[in-house]
Amino acid sequence: MGRAGLTPGGIADTAADLLDRGVPLTLARVAEELAVRPPSLYNHIDGLEGLVRLVALDGLEELAEVCRTAVMGRAGSDALHGLAAAYREYARAHPGVYPLTQVTRPGDPDYEQRAARILEPVFALLTGFGLGGDDLIHAARAVRSALHGFVTLESWSGFGLEIDLDRSYRWMVAALERGLTPA
Repeated sequence: MGRAGLTPGGIADTAADLLDRGVPLTLARVAEELAVRPPSLYNHIDGLEGLVRLVALDGLEELAEVCRTAVMGRAGSDALHGLAAAYREYARAHPGVYPLTQVTRPGDPDYEQRAARILEPVFALLTGFGLGGDDLIHAARAVRSALHGFVTLESWSGFGLEIDLDRSYRWMVAALERGLTPA
């Protein structure tokens, strides 16, 4: 029997916190943080790979909610800029978990379902730009690529020029918007 109060969700939350603090994820480190012995974790999770999966699933759920909230009640430019700001804020607040939300896990229906939830608000805002069919998919990929590319480079300190990053981010989103607006 596992330690009272120890749950898969609590273990995943601890792992996510460690990742976001830049601590390399090992079961020993998670167990230490929870003040239990590493074998106790196996009563609740399926090893390190299972733990990483749980953290990714939770991260996908959080990011989907952030995206949905950001576009709710908004349309067009306001929705796009709201989504972009919320997406960047999530990536900044969760530098360890965010990368786990960007890796596909084919054949994992829970992962696929949660990943699809992130696309729902993206598709909704892009439909507001008059996009549909293949263009909707192309536009979603372009938006995701731009936002992910920027937040990833930012997290890696990949921007060395002395121009305000916030202004650059807003400029990029405005450029995306111009590309999404039908001529």
